Amino acid sequence: MTIRSVVRGVGHYLPERVVENAEFEKTLDTTDEWIRSRTGIERRHFAAEGETTSQLAIKAAQAALDDAGMTADQIDAIVVATSTPDHTFPSVATMVQAGLGSTTGFAYDVQAVCAGFIFALTNANGLILSGQAERVLVIGAETFSRIMDWTDRGTCVLFGDGAGALILEAAEGTGTANDRGILASDLHSDGRYKDLLYVDGGVSTTGTAGHLRMQGNAVFKHAVTKLSETAHAALDKIGLSGENIDWIVPHQANLRIISATAERMQVPMDRVVVTVQDHGNTSAASIPLALSVGKARGQIKEGQIVVTEAIGGGLAWGSVVLRW
Repeated sequence: MTIRSVVRGVGHYLPERVVENAEFEKTLDTTDEWIRSRTGIERRHFAAEGETTSQLAIKAAQAALDDAGMTADQIDAIVVATSTPDHTFPSVATMVQAGLGSTTGFAYDVQAVCAGFIFALTNANGLILSGQAERVLVIGAETFSRIMDWTDRGTCVLFGDGAGALILEAAEGTGTANDRGILASDLHSDGRYKDLLYVDGGVSTTGTAGHLRMQGNAVFKHAVTKLSETAHAALDKIGLSGENIDWIVPHQANLRIISATAERMQVPMDRVVVTVQDHGNTSAASIPLALSVGKARGQIKEGQIVVTEAIGGGLAWGSVVLRW
């Protein structure tokens, strides 16, 4: 008997405030056309004053529970991927646990920036395969608007706020690619590239949150190569190839990166779930947001092969192959 981690529910939440590209024309040397042509982004959501990452995460988590027909007390563990926590500590995950009214199980955060949800999903899968948990709530939640330098047109137009959640449950499988659930994963990091994408603040350096800094062209080149390589590596582990993929659900950073990665994988764009135009880059929240939206649109259906892949600061990158 093989144990698989099967998706039972998904959900997401976006702050009410929608920021169109045109808003940046008032304060920056940029245009709606410039942003669209280079990124594919048309709008994004920003959290309201006082609206925190944990609050977004709680609402996404409740949506996933509702989708799964479960209650919070049925969840054994909560894993939250975020780079923008409410506080240095405690973890956002414990705040979600309290917000959902759960007093059982355990909760903790994972930090791998834009690749965070991939790392959290793989971590949650490990909890299930090891018998530590039967049901795990996995969340990606961010308020990147809190760490933007609003004078830097190369970064501040790219990011948005939001949260997405997914529930995994242990189920019996056959040990083949025909099983539902997570089939394979592939994780990497290389700290030599820290200066390509980082925040210039922190507890033990400046004592401040700091601002996001990025060398966009260099990140783009790494992303296209590394994302296609990690996706193929995960597929190889389970004996699948690009032609077996029903949907790629990529990290929603830039439409050009998404298109170039799909081309390298020989998967047409009509089999790629794209939400970057409406959300911008929501870092660790982008993949669970896209999974939830993809299901709501009627794109992702039970039994289909889904490949998710992401790269973020670190650099850290990876992929997960699952059958929905």
